[in-house]
Amino acid sequence: MNHSTTEEPAATVARLRATFRSGRTQPIAWRTEQLGRLRELLTAHGEELAAALHEDLGKSSAEAFRTEIDFTVREIDHTLEHLDDWLLPEPAPVPAHLGADATAWTRYDPLGVVLVIAPWNYPVQLLLTPVLGALAAGNAVVAKPSELAPATSTALARLLPQYLDTDAVAVVEGGIPETTALLAERFDQIFYTGNGTVGRIVMRAAAEHLTPVALELGGKSPAFVDRDTDLAVVADRLVRGKFLNAGQTCVAPDYVLTDPETARALEPRLAEAVTALFGPEPKESAAFGRIVNERHFDRLTGLLGSGRTVTGGASDRAAKYIAPTVLADVDPKSPVMGEEIFGPILPVVTVADLDEAIGFINDRDKPLALYVFTESDTTRERIAAETSSGGLGFGLPLAHLTVSDLPFGGVGESGMGSYHGRYSIDTFSHRKAVLEKPLV
Repeated sequence: MNHSTTEEPAATVARLRATFRSGRTQPIAWRTEQLGRLRELLTAHGEELAAALHEDLGKSSAEAFRTEIDFTVREIDHTLEHLDDWLLPEPAPVPAHLGADATAWTRYDPLGVVLVIAPWNYPVQLLLTPVLGALAAGNAVVAKPSELAPATSTALARLLPQYLDTDAVAVVEGGIPETTALLAERFDQIFYTGNGTVGRIVMRAAAEHLTPVALELGGKSPAFVDRDTDLAVVADRLVRGKFLNAGQTCVAPDYVLTDPETARALEPRLAEAVTALFGPEPKESAAFGRIVNERHFDRLTGLLGSGRTVTGGASDRAAKYIAPTVLADVDPKSPVMGEEIFGPILPVVTVADLDEAIGFINDRDKPLALYVFTESDTTRERIAAETSSGGLGFGLPLAHLTVSDLPFGGVGESGMGSYHGRYSIDTFSHRKAVLEKPLV
């Protein structure tokens, strides 16, 4: 059963726009009520959503709560705690020639009707976190869950109308035809998370209406491992960051860069870390997920021959299982280095030194994230100053996106715009300049 709207896209957008123009979504009381209801949905139906995530992606209940459900609840709580302060007008100094009685400030105006298009890899978090940001900013929202996570999409399409104001929030399920029809409509903001190919399609469609876009894309996020680091700690953190959600994480370390000597020493440590986390048979581990579908499975298994297998390499198409795999002796021109991996394969590429590592990174598209394992302040400073990436993590992959007071987003090919915390308010609002000069 399809629980999402059966309206034509034009009718849905028109209905939500009428609600927005009525002023209904503007009061902070309405915004906080919607966030509170969304929180109630997640806490009341967390187990149901976790079961859907397991059906779609093989996620364990613990992982589903940690990375999707509880993650979103924390973002709601953070927003509710700070929203009043974030929305305060910001005074601006006024030039003397306007007189001492003139005042100026900026205010946050909601944009209108926002379209949020979510991906399949974190189908709860990556739909609801931008939705809650758009609602907190006072917008009406069309939410488009991913058809590639059908159980989760169905659950969200059924639950969201039970909790949120249906005159201001609509859920539209479906695949390419439905998304294409939505993109033909005029929105006041489009927020898309996914790959760059579709990101370009979204941007072209938005250009027809001069609609602003936020594109949360991906790319190949490097992890540089310096000499003289604690390789056991490095390996443990790399494995935990890389193989979460079977490697299907946009900010997962895509590949390792290190010198040949460190690479040789790191290889057994990575194998040991995989065994420590998932056991001798990762296929039997409840903590290790599955590939989303056969198409992605086939793409990924085609990359397994790109280097010498240090650990892993096994696969089962019927189960959509690919073992957590580490590849060594990887040629930078090999297939695994030619695309974002987005799966449980970690290539190790060798470079002579830090200079070559920085050049290697800068010769490629700007990544969504860059991770660095080093004890050297100079190395940290050089990489921060001499490379460009959406986010930069020293010593711990993925963790920066859990800090609500940091902006999360890409740069260049890895995206544009950011969100989380107050940065969601910035993305989903217009900062309007206001000047007042008394008449008397």
